Amino acid sequence: MNILVTGSEGFIGSHLTESLVLQGHKVKCLVLYNSFNNYGWLETINKKILDDVEICFGDIRDPNFVGEVVKKSDIIMHLAALIGIPYSYISPKSYVETNISGTLNILQSARDFDVEKIVHTSTSEVYGSAQKIPITENHPLNGQSPYSATKIAADQLANSFYSSYGTPVVTLRPFNTYGPRQSLRAIIPTTISQVVSGVKEIKLGSLNPTRDFTYISDTVSAYLKTIKSKKIIGKTINIGAGYEISIKNLVNLILNEANRDIKVVLEKNRVRPKNSEVNRLCCSNKLAKKLLNWTPKYNGKKGLKIGIKKTIEWFSKPENIKKYKSQKFIF
Repeated sequence: MNILVTGSEGFIGSHLTESLVLQGHKVKCLVLYNSFNNYGWLETINKKILDDVEICFGDIRDPNFVGEVVKKSDIIMHLAALIGIPYSYISPKSYVETNISGTLNILQSARDFDVEKIVHTSTSEVYGSAQKIPITENHPLNGQSPYSATKIAADQLANSFYSSYGTPVVTLRPFNTYGPRQSLRAIIPTTISQVVSGVKEIKLGSLNPTRDFTYISDTVSAYLKTIKSKKIIGKTINIGAGYEISIKNLVNLILNEANRDIKVVLEKNRVRPKNSEVNRLCCSNKLAKKLLNWTPKYNGKKGLKIGIKKTIEWFSKPENIKKYKSQKFIF
């Protein structure tokens, strides 16, 4: 299959690209244009794999470019987005342009060139604080940050293209994916990076919220299962482990696995505005099991511990941790 991956240079996108190539697909990667000619995390993957990838520098905000890059694609894995909730408070328009307008460009081009399937990427943040546990796909949507609001809008655009034009789109909604290569804007890598850097105290935001963490290989396997499935068009599907843990207990788990005893301190600029904090998330993955035959391998407390251990091992390697600025909080 000819598969286009947007956001391929990022965390999930780079792992997905590797897996697609290893499965024998012809992969084209849309990488955000930059003057350094940098491929992001794609630069760290096996050279033999990278040699089989077609790199296209550009910007999903440009409809003309998107149209050109979408041509001859059978499937689009659309992961490109502006992430990072704190920065969305400062520059909400940037999120509108990338997450909404960029998604519109992908959908319109896919329609123009009769793409067989678009796998659109959502986020569990669109649910806001859980009103019911576990969260099913029918849970109300609540944009508690500019980031989540733009992702809701993108999801609804995808749904509208299916309803209005029969565009073959499916939305995957991952719950807090973690693992090697993840941005320090997420709780697990920001904690681990500080731990392995040898700090005397860890600076974090609120420890009270709960989350449902999904190891990267489990998230990628869900994307791979969308390729052959014909039952998923027009659907939105949660991808999560179904195990809820508080940030406080998660940090303690990381410290135990790293065999470290470090003081945790609250840093105010890491705390979300009161009404913007998503206090509770826990996934129902029943629909994923039904439609994709997908179940997470890293599930429950045992699975989380194994995933955390693997992530600590990756961040502990000097060649990996040097790629991060772990001592400074960056929006």
